[in-house]
Amino acid sequence: MALSRIWSAFIIIAILVATIKFTFQPSQQKIFSQLVTGKNTDTISTHLVDSASLPVNVIQQLQYEKTAVWDKERVVKEGTTYKAFRLLPSNGIIDTCKGAVDICIGLIGIMALFMGFMTIAEKAGGIRFLSRIIGPFFSKIFPDIPKGHPSMGHMMMNFSANMLGLDNAATPFGIKAMESLQELNPDKNKASNAQIMFMCLHAAGLTLIPVAIIAARAAVKPPSANPTDIFVPCMIATFVATMAAMFMVSFKQKINIFQPVILAWVGGISAIIAALVWYLTSLSSDRLQLVSGILGNGILLLILFLIVLGGIYKKINIFDAFIEGAKGGFETAIRIIPYLVGLLVAISLLRNSGTFEIIIDGIKNIFAALGTDTRFVDGLPTALIKPLTGSGARGMMIDTMNAYGADSFAGRLACVLQGSSDTTFYVIAVYFGAVSVKNTRYAVGIMLLADLVGIITSILLAYMFFG
Repeated sequence: MALSRIWSAFIIIAILVATIKFTFQPSQQKIFSQLVTGKNTDTISTHLVDSASLPVNVIQQLQYEKTAVWDKERVVKEGTTYKAFRLLPSNGIIDTCKGAVDICIGLIGIMALFMGFMTIAEKAGGIRFLSRIIGPFFSKIFPDIPKGHPSMGHMMMNFSANMLGLDNAATPFGIKAMESLQELNPDKNKASNAQIMFMCLHAAGLTLIPVAIIAARAAVKPPSANPTDIFVPCMIATFVATMAAMFMVSFKQKINIFQPVILAWVGGISAIIAALVWYLTSLSSDRLQLVSGILGNGILLLILFLIVLGGIYKKINIFDAFIEGAKGGFETAIRIIPYLVGLLVAISLLRNSGTFEIIIDGIKNIFAALGTDTRFVDGLPTALIKPLTGSGARGMMIDTMNAYGADSFAGRLACVLQGSSDTTFYVIAVYFGAVSVKNTRYAVGIMLLADLVGIITSILLAYMFFG
């Protein structure tokens, strides 16, 4: 019900904002066409600017690239004149529908591969073995799951892939976990307690090494002097968001979070993360990316190697088991298309109607009126878009670094915000859609609250480390 109301609100608010703009702003006569048939490469406004009004970082960026970002606009140099223009933030609903299908088609191969290997692991007993290892901890925060149930192993695989930054592997593992949990769910249309706990922990997006963010900081022009300086704040922010999600769901489900087993596991994981942070912060940017690539991809290959080895040891028909699981991956990727189309269309309407700009400007004006520091507002677009679209948030993060500089307060904050959580609404569409759960109960609310905790933590950390 909560998701239905949020989805409806997105569409109604976006269309109302577009209607107001169409009625009262003569320059917005094409806004309805932009909402429906627009493309994110369309120019929606353009004007000449005086070079004296351009910030130094914009002039510097134009020395490296043809286009520079300036506040909400892009700037190009044509001879001795500078021209500013704005692009449509997102594709219209027609192209968004096509894009949603393209995403699902792109998932088919990945889903088929990893779900095929998961089936081998299940038949060889590897998932149950992993479930027994993690069982003492998971049995406390997932009390409704029987001891040794395969879903524990699936969830552990998903969390591990997430922490290593292996997004492509995390999705199939997570969907397999949701399918396993759905087998235990007495009401197939309503999310179970275990599914909600899993989804909220997953959406918090605990990641050990934000490789993509570090790479982006090194790639922008001019590049960051120290691309890895956001590593520790990102780690702390995503860890705090994950703990907040666990505490909130535990409170809602009346789970005693202060049991010795839970505290021991959380303390142990915290110690491991702290040790890893201490080691990785001693590495250079290039060395960190090399180590993270070896760590993530090496562990993934090791897992595949052990799965095949286990299948040979158990004398199962490995390739037939792979094909059986791969077929399920194909069916799952197709099944999530309607859910993804619905959410992405609503998000497209919100962005192209200008609703996000109104929210950002409103927040900035409120804090300016209160006489507080407003520098953090320049980084907020990344945080507001992140729950809706991962690619949009990534683009916003890069735009913020281009507009203000990679080592500016706003640029660094945008990077920390990008690494503080996962893409909540995408996760909801894909994971709940995969098992056809329509009533998500309080899952969406807690996911968004965990996102808010991550945002607040990120802002505080940015002031502590870079303020």
